[in-house]
Amino acid sequence: MAHESTGAIYAAAGANLAIAAAKFVGGALTGSTAMIAEGVHSVVDTANQVLLLVGMKRAERPADERHPFGYGREIYFYAFVVALMIFLGGGLFAIYEGIARIRHPEPDVDAEILGYRLPGIWVNVAILGFSIAAEGTSFFVAMRQFWAEKGKHSAVRAIRRSKDPTLFTVLAEDAAALIGLLIALAGVGLSHILEMPSLDGWASVGIGLVLVGMAGFLMIETHGLLIGEAADPEIVAAIGDLARAEPGVLHVNEVLTQHLGPSDILVNLSIDMADDLSAGEVESLVTRLDRALKQRSPDVTRVFIEIQQQGEHGVRAAA
Repeated sequence: MAHESTGAIYAAAGANLAIAAAKFVGGALTGSTAMIAEGVHSVVDTANQVLLLVGMKRAERPADERHPFGYGREIYFYAFVVALMIFLGGGLFAIYEGIARIRHPEPDVDAEILGYRLPGIWVNVAILGFSIAAEGTSFFVAMRQFWAEKGKHSAVRAIRRSKDPTLFTVLAEDAAALIGLLIALAGVGLSHILEMPSLDGWASVGIGLVLVGMAGFLMIETHGLLIGEAADPEIVAAIGDLARAEPGVLHVNEVLTQHLGPSDILVNLSIDMADDLSAGEVESLVTRLDRALKQRSPDVTRVFIEIQQQGEHGVRAAA
């Protein structure tokens, strides 16, 4: 999925860069705290997309003596940094600015552009409308690719099962951005209609809470990947079935798997084999099994097979 998600990342980065510029201009012209908070959010999102691209590039480096299993987990590290930046650079900043605006409310001012005076409310609404359209386009690109990958599972289930954080991170960012824009639009509009400038600050706090919640969700998901998660249960079950189907395999003691990257699965298989097999037959069986596992699941890149008696394995596992 990593390669497919590159297009979604580029689309999100381009949209966020344009949106950030528009929001900052609007915030500077009208004094809207919600607009400034949204501008910072878009800058953080743009930086996040760059970090994801850097992580994807670094994860492609080949294995070496220091990292014999490669650098696939680089993408998990960078995805965790992205979640942290959303929490600190987006969420907490928006909450801080919102509280400051609530404590010291000031009405938005009209904007003067090329000698023309424009009502601040309409400047903000126009910029937010543009932002919603651009962010919606980015969200559509990410959702289309995510929908093609998720298969029969629900969206939440697909995210929990996914071992590639790049696409669901972009999707989560875009979803949070759209929710934040709607909150900003409501805050700007109600503060003007009700003549309550503090509502603009409350909108900023609401945006911050959305970002903090989304960042927490992404941190939980990427943390599990960062410390090492097993392969999908269907893949683990298929590995066991293939091993049991091999003539000469008496028992599958244990199937251990771990994702070293989104498309890089390490398999450690413990099996009990018939005692009357010759060394050549054992070697042939191991070779066949290795080939069969990699053909069944292309993401399986490394297979280690331990030949142990069932009883001995149980004693070692208990120890």
